[in-house]
Parts: sequence; structure tokens; C-alpha cells
Amino acid sequence: MNSLFNRIVLSASIAVFVLFMGLWQWFSANHQYNQNQIQQSLHRELATHMAHINPLLSQGVTSDAALKEAFHDFMLLGPSFEIYTLDLQGKLIAFDAPKSVIKRQQVDIAPLQQFINGAKLPVLGQDPRSPTTEKIFSAANLVDPRGVKTGYLYVIIGGQEFDAWQAVVAQHQHLNQWGAGLSVTILFALALFVVLLKYFTAPISQLAHDMNQLSGHSLTQDSLLKTRPQASKEILGLTTNINQLLSQVHQQHLAIAKQQAERHDFMLHLSHDLKTPLTTLQGYIDTWLLLAEHERDASLIEVAARAGLQLQQLLNQMLQLEALENGQVTATMQHFALAPILDELRQYFLPRAKAQVVELAFEVDENVAIYSDPLLLFRVLSNLVDNAIRYTPNGGKISINVEYSGDRVWLLVSDNGSGIHKHELQALKQHTQVSTNTQQYQQLPQLGVGLSIVRQLLGLLNCNLQVQSTPGKGSHFKIELASPEINESISL
Repeated sequence: MNSLFNRIVLSASIAVFVLFMGLWQWFSANHQYNQNQIQQSLHRELATHMAHINPLLSQGVTSDAALKEAFHDFMLLGPSFEIYTLDLQGKLIAFDAPKSVIKRQQVDIAPLQQFINGAKLPVLGQDPRSPTTEKIFSAANLVDPRGVKTGYLYVIIGGQEFDAWQAVVAQHQHLNQWGAGLSVTILFALALFVVLLKYFTAPISQLAHDMNQLSGHSLTQDSLLKTRPQASKEILGLTTNINQLLSQVHQQHLAIAKQQAERHDFMLHLSHDLKTPLTTLQGYIDTWLLLAEHERDASLIEVAARAGLQLQQLLNQMLQLEALENGQVTATMQHFALAPILDELRQYFLPRAKAQVVELAFEVDENVAIYSDPLLLFRVLSNLVDNAIRYTPNGGKISINVEYSGDRVWLLVSDNGSGIHKHELQALKQHTQVSTNTQQYQQLPQLGVGLSIVRQLLGLLNCNLQVQSTPGKGSHFKIELASPEINESISL
């Protein structure tokens, strides 16, 4: 019953059956109305003729034993008639029937007066033999020789005997009519179903066919359903929605493919970064083990230790990047002085800088205050300085300065190292969008772990980033921060 075919058949059958029943009732009521009108019109003068030809009725007599005999004779001529005489208030006086069959002793005379005055037929009057039934009738005034109205002659057209015979005939006819009616209903419902199936389900069938065609092919930008102008508004709307979903799925598929490609490139880059310190560590340890005990130099172990430290740093960065991508890191914004952060950063990298003869010039006014997350900002600067030291030659310089532009504060990190490649520079400039409900990071760029962490952290801090880099001459990172005045308004 859940199929469209069964629903249309059931709906069409019910609709046709209800229509058939309504028409049946209307035709029956209309037929009864016309039949009453014809019968009453044919017998309009019946009561007048009866009153005229009967000596007692013509004299205005309403109550006499002789009337019963006259009524009996009249009813033998026409057994479908029931004859009564009434007084001026409509009370029954004379009739040819057992008193037990009389259910009303008085009838309403208003319909009789309407009939006698020539009202439009049919006019229904109360049946003395039924407490509820109304029937067509013929009526005439009974007037005595002096011209005084003494009562009414009331003739019911189609009495109980007529009704009994009519019920027997109607019962047989109803069976035939019902059988014919149901047959017509079924045939009409089937015909209507064919029309509905053709008209309503053809566009749906075509849409289902188009969907089946799509299922056998790979999804592309051109893999959209055909829009058919002759289809209904609902089908056109459904086609449009499906095409929009297909476009979204296609875009998501492309995004996933791009992300997979970028992850692949990133892993290649990462494997190279891991391979260098690991090879150094293994090589110097093997060399130290191969030498005789008196020939072993402590410098070999120191180089291996530095390689191990570098390897440890890379692994820690990988864990940090994973935490950022999984949304496990959130920013806690607050006001703080920038100088202590830079002093701590300088102390942290000073041993490495001295070993590579690299100058650290972190010149910031002690009164500079910013609004950010101190821990996350420290990690941003730490990764930038770490990369700078790694790629800055001996005698190089790494500087951190503050610039002001209107109501904004810019933090500048510069070096004169080897610079950043063009594709890495483009990837780093892509800002990461972070929503309040979910962490939605762009695809992993083709960057080293450190620069990837920088980009993710700047996205969490809502910081703008400008990068300029020339291979062989160095890099300049410009991070936009809020000024103290803006910070106060934000904190309120």
C-alpha cells in the first residue's frame, strides 16, 4: 500500500465512489421531487371532482357513515389513494381505515390551504398513518349549500398499500442499480487511474530514470538532472533541490580529493623533516660505536643529542598540529604585556642562536600591552623563530619589532635567512576560519609542521597575517593585533 500505484488506485476508487454516492443521492432526490410534482399535478383536481360527484360531500357533509362507503368505493377505483375529511382545524372526522392505523388525529392545514390557493407543486402534507411522514396530496374545500366552508376533503396520493408495493419493486431495482453503479464506478476508477498515472507519475518516473542514470556514472560538475519545463512546479522544485545537493556533493568531493593530495604532499614534506635529524642521530651514534674507545669524541654525542632534540621538537609539533586540527585547543583572550613574552622567547632560543652565531634582536617597549592568548601567541612566535634559526646562516639576524598603524598594532618577525618557497608562501597566506560551534579548518597546506601550526594558531587568535619572502634574502611576517584602546572596548 506504500507504492504510488496502490495509493493512486485507492485514492481514485474512493473519490469515484464518493462521487457516485453523491450523484446517486442527488438523482434519487431529484427523481422523487419530479415524480411528486408530476403525480400531484395530475391529481390536482382529484379532491374537487370527488367532492362534486359525491352527494354528501357536495353538501358539505364531513361526518357521516355513508361517507365511509363512498370512500371505500373511491379506493377500490384507485387503491393508491387514502381519503379523509377534516374539520376546519385539520382534525380527522371520517376515513375508511381501522382506527389502529391512524397515528395522527389532526394534520396541519397550512399545506392544504397552500395547495387550494394554487401554490407551486409539489406541496407535501402530513400523513395521518405515520407520525413523521409527509406525502403529496389533493385537497378541496367542503362547502354547504349556504356557501359556508365546513371542512376539507384530504386525499393522500400513494398510500401505505402503494408504498408497500413500491418498496418491493424498488428493492429489486436497487440491487440491479447498485450492481450497475459499482461496475461503472470500478471501470471509471480504472480509467481515471490510467489518466492520473500518465499525468502525475510520468514526470516522477522520468526523474527516477534520470537518478538511475546518475548512479552508474562518476559525479562531475555536469552530472545534473535535466530540467523539463513541461513538468509541474513541484517536480521542477525537486529537480532544482537535487541538483543543488549534487553540486554540493561534487564540491565536497573535490575538497576531499584536494585535502588528500595536500596531506600526501605534507606527509612527504614531514618525512623529509623527520628523516634528516633521524639520519644524523643514527649516523653519529654508529660512528661513535665503530671508533675505538680512546678515539671516541664527545662532539659526536653532542651532535647526536642535538639531532635527537630536533627530532623531539618535530614530534611535539606534530602532536600540537593534531590537537589544533581536532579542535582540542581554544583561545583564552586577555590583556598582557608583550615584553615579558619576548624576554622568555629570547632566553629559550639564545643557546641555539649562539651556537649558530645568529643575533636575536627583540626590541619592544615595556609599556606595549596587547589583547590575545599569551600561551598561543608564544607558540606562534616560537615556531617562527625556530624556523628562522633553522634556515638563517651564521652571522644572520632575527628581529621582532612593534609597529603602529592607526588603532592597530602590528608585530613584525624578520630574518635574513633562505626565505620561503612560493607555494609555501601562498599556503601560509590562507587564513583559517574558526566558528563558535565547530572547528572548521581549511585543508592542510603544503607547509612544514611549524608553519602549519602558525597558520592554525593565528586562525584561533583571529589575527591577520601578511608575509613577504624572497628566496635567499629572508622572510618578513607581519601579525596584526588589537591596540590597548580597542582591547578595552572588546573586554567590556
